[in-house]
Amino acid sequence: MRLYTKTGDDGTTGLFGGTRVGKDHDRVEAYGTVDELNAVLGLVRATEPPRELDEILEAVQNDLFAVGAELACAPGREARLACRPVDGPEIAALEAAIDRAEDALPALRNFVLPGGSATASALHHARTVCRRAERRVLRAGRAEHLRSELVVYLNRLSDLLFALARRANQLSGRPDVLWEPRKDQTETGTSG
Repeated sequence: MRLYTKTGDDGTTGLFGGTRVGKDHDRVEAYGTVDELNAVLGLVRATEPPRELDEILEAVQNDLFAVGAELACAPGREARLACRPVDGPEIAALEAAIDRAEDALPALRNFVLPGGSATASALHHARTVCRRAERRVLRAGRAEHLRSELVVYLNRLSDLLFALARRANQLSGRPDVLWEPRKDQTETGTSG
């Protein structure tokens, strides 16, 4: 079987279940961004994060594949998917992972900038892509019904990625990069 089919040459793609839609359809944007997030998590894992983080990310990548499959399915055909949808147990697993990471971290008293170790920086990148995926799923859900658990999962995942970025810095011995607000020119003694 060849990788190319030429069926998308007209600017359309097939959803699972047979429906064809434009490649810029909101649903395609949603599952494409979830796929991008999964790819970014692959890059995070290529930085060889500590095992405690890598195990979480491996589970998340599998969850995201199920999220993408559901989004790539024609409305009403979800029961035909070969995978179980992401639901309450997966959301609870994210919350438990957030709690474990936060319990090991010092209290957050400042805004944190993306940075620190390579793993933490890559996790911050993943977090921003996750937020975009969440926005794309919300947009797609305005046009046709999507399960609310998809948005909840992505919302919780972005929180987890932030916590894991901080934990990655801690485990590497690097401090979080803290945001330093600009001082008013009169406070610093400079003038224009």
